[in-house]
Parts: sequence; structure tokens; C-alpha cells
Amino acid sequence: MAVNAKDVQALRQATGAGMMDCKKALEEANGDVEAAKTWLREKGLAASAKRSDRDNNQGVVALSIDCPLAAIVKLKCETDFVASSESFVAEAQTLADLVRAKNEAAVSERTKELDDLKILLKEKIELGEVVRFEAAAGNIMDSYMHVQGGRGVNVVVVEMKGATEELAHDIAVHIAFARPKYLTRDEVPADIVAAERATLETATRNEGKPEAAIGKIVDGKLNGFFKDLCLLEQPYAKDDKQSVKQIIGSASIVRFAQVEIG
Repeated sequence: MAVNAKDVQALRQATGAGMMDCKKALEEANGDVEAAKTWLREKGLAASAKRSDRDNNQGVVALSIDCPLAAIVKLKCETDFVASSESFVAEAQTLADLVRAKNEAAVSERTKELDDLKILLKEKIELGEVVRFEAAAGNIMDSYMHVQGGRGVNVVVVEMKGATEELAHDIAVHIAFARPKYLTRDEVPADIVAAERATLETATRNEGKPEAAIGKIVDGKLNGFFKDLCLLEQPYAKDDKQSVKQIIGSASIVRFAQVEIG
């Protein structure tokens, strides 16, 4: 059937698809706008499937926090141009707000909007990490977001007991740049520790150290390994003569999460 230019333009504004694609969609849908939108989404999804092997290591990390609830959502794309676009950043924030208000599974409520965004921006777009915290009564929660090009690229949330908001914020800043993987050495999986010990033992033998001394030398090197991985053992970013454990004093870190682009 013939379609008029006004309908084509309206569909184009609603979907972000090209003019000829909108004309074709309306023709296929016999002028039904909603059916035309569905047709475009289906075609857009088909196109995005062809992009499935592309790298999408750009994106934005959005934060939504209002103690005792916090949420972090990573939304991934292919280019920093798209990552900084208003519609992309807004969708990531909507997702984070939704997760904070409900739960991690609530992201499924935005499936249609994400599909529409793929059509509009013509890139491989998908969700990355989704994190939600609910702090225990009386605990402090704070965060840090590193912004680059107008978008969040490194976000940390930390929950502490017996701490001030200022201390919790300082610890979040430390985490952002020190990138610990675990809170304590007890949390490091046994297989990872065993593999590191075996590597260090081999390296120490290759250095020609006496066999009787290898165990003690490896234990010392493992301490350095734990200082890299474990938050409480790391030298504090603002005063590397003290560990994070020493800095927080009688306060305690309950948990933390870090989500980054890249």
C-alpha cells in the first residue's frame, strides 16, 4: 500500500531508523504504526546479530544510591561516541534506578527499550554487570564514580559498619584506583592460592635459593600477593605507610563492589 511522508517521518522520529526503512516497514505493515515498529525492531535485531562478534568494550557504568539501597549497572557498546550519547547514558541510569528500586532481575523490564536502542544507535549493545546492595540497619554506605567524557567508567560502592560517611567515601576512592579483588585473604579461593604458591616455588628454585629456605621465601612472596588482591591488606592510597585495615581502625568493611569499563 502507499504510505504518506508524514507517517514515514513520524515513524522515523519514534524509532531512529532510516527513512527508506520506515517507508518499507509501513508498507509491510499495511500502515499499522505499531506493527511497523515491530518490523523495524525485528530487522534491527537481525542486524545486531551480525554484529555479535564485534568487541563492545566501551560503555557506561551507572550508579543509583540512596542508603540503604544502591545499584550499579554496566551498559556496553562498541564506541566511546555512542557511550557518551545522551540516550545511551540515560538508559543506563534508568536501569540502575530500576534495579535499586526493585532487584537485579528488573532489568528484564527494559528489554524492548534496549532493543530499540540497538536500532537507534546501530551498535552491539548489551548489559554487563548488575549489582545491588541493601545495607544492614545502622551501616554506612558510600560510593565513588570516576567520570570520563561525561560518563561513569569506574564505580565503587562500599558498605561499612561503625564508620563515618567521610571514611566510607575515602575507602571507595581507594578501591577505585587500587582495584582489590577480595576483602580479606580468607576470601581468596584455595585453588588460586595453590597455583600462585606453585609458581612462586618454581621461580624461587630457579633463582638458586637453598631448598630449606624456599618455604619461608615463598611465604614472604605470598604476603605481597595478598597485598595486591585483598583490600584490608593493601597500602592505603593516601598514606602508603599504613594498610587499609589500620586506617579504618575500629570500623569494619562489610562488602564492596567495583564495576569498570574495559
